[in-house]
Amino acid sequence: MALPFSSASLKWIYFVSKRFSKVDRKGRTAVTSALASLGVGFGVMALLVVISVMNGFQMEFIDAIMEISSCHVRVENVRDEDTFLSWCNQKQTGPYAVKTVLPFYEAQGLMVGSFGRDSAALVRAVSEDIYETDAGFCNQARIISGSFDLSEDDFIVLGCDLARALGARVGSEVSIFALSGSSDVSLFSKDRKFTVTGIFYSNYADINSSYSFISLKSGKKNFGSSASLIYGVKLKDSQRDAIFISNLKEDFPEASAESWRHYNRTFFGALRVEKNMLMLMVLLIFVVVAVNIYNGMRRMVYERREDIAVLTALGAKAKEVQSVFIVKGLVTGLTGALPGFILGLFLCVNIGNVFMLLSKGQYYFSYFIQMLINPQLAPYLQENPMFRIYANIPARVVFSEAAAIFFFGIFSSLVASWAAGRQILKLTVSEVLRDD
Repeated sequence: MALPFSSASLKWIYFVSKRFSKVDRKGRTAVTSALASLGVGFGVMALLVVISVMNGFQMEFIDAIMEISSCHVRVENVRDEDTFLSWCNQKQTGPYAVKTVLPFYEAQGLMVGSFGRDSAALVRAVSEDIYETDAGFCNQARIISGSFDLSEDDFIVLGCDLARALGARVGSEVSIFALSGSSDVSLFSKDRKFTVTGIFYSNYADINSSYSFISLKSGKKNFGSSASLIYGVKLKDSQRDAIFISNLKEDFPEASAESWRHYNRTFFGALRVEKNMLMLMVLLIFVVVAVNIYNGMRRMVYERREDIAVLTALGAKAKEVQSVFIVKGLVTGLTGALPGFILGLFLCVNIGNVFMLLSKGQYYFSYFIQMLINPQLAPYLQENPMFRIYANIPARVVFSEAAAIFFFGIFSSLVASWAAGRQILKLTVSEVLRDD
């Protein structure tokens, strides 16, 4: 395909654009270009850091939900358990490779602690060796007291906030006073007593405040014979859930499967809206930068109208002269977006140190103000503990998002330069030279 300009044209277009950037009698072009590049760089850096930090916060919740609560696919109504497990074992390679299959029962209940304190809870019956066989579950459900021991029928592991609500600790006795289950078990009972063997913590507060775990054997006994056995399937790639469900339906038409997207659609939808609104707000930086570049380019076109007329008189086409300013916009975008992108990645990698620096800065600023207002209270000031919590959550850079931010910074500069350069098409050589 032929290029719209020859190589010779491209050379002089770049040369003239470079000269326009450096030579200015009033000295304003260089300052305007520097400020425009600085704005693009700041926008790229700010948007990259904000989105990566937001990804870090959201993925902490999402990882906990998918590893502990929903898994990637929940499968029910499986008639032949052995055939299904064998089918999953055969799918350990391929586009929707299966990583782990976890059978479990679950039911809603009302727990009562030893001091009469009660709390609603979700009781989940899992295999005794889940803490050894499922690395994802082990990483997200971190034991902070005791151990994840379900070797006996009356052993139970509680979330940390649930244990606090019940006033329970390791070795305490709790009872499931009310339990939703099948018709062959009583709704209310004082005989469902369990000994707490461990207390766990996850990054999702709802799991800490409501989840408890008992053994599969104990679940069969307490939930009733008609309790539905659920299989939590974890894939090596969570984005392949739709392909897995499609193939599952072909081989097991009687089974019902629910993806993690549908199971948590309300929560994930709220996270998506939050992220989109935050990105929209930060994108306004690029709008402001594009307007500044547009105004700067318009002034450059006006100041360079004599040069434009001379270039046109020498045989340059209007589109070629317009390309001079478009190249100028491209250079402005690149010189701003590239350093901003590199600096943004550097801040994302060292985000923990950044939050700790902000914590120190806030503390010393508050200390200084307090010393001016009321020095007696200054020794009682403390650093904000939330900064330490933020520092422990790593920023997660998504390549597609980072690339989109980088190219959008360049694109905004190009669009502004193209719009400003359209004035060149309205200029005529005779009018410019006659006025001068």
